[in-house]
Amino acid sequence: MIFTKQWFRAALIRAVKTVAQAAVGLIPAAVTIAEVDWRTVIGCALLAGLSSLLTSLAGLPEVE
Repeated sequence: MIFTKQWFRAALIRAVKTVAQAAVGLIPAAVTIAEVDWRTVIGCALLAGLSSLLTSLAGLPEVE
């Protein structure tokens, strides 16, 4: 069932992991850490997190 406390917790955990993975995946695109376009990294990571939450609406295997 969606929109329960258990569902929100599982969906949020998945979204946070997705945000971190997206951010880590974009950082090596720059030659040095000073050249990282942080606005792009953060924007893409947040979009990935939103996509994860929307995908979770279809159901989560962790939640019955």
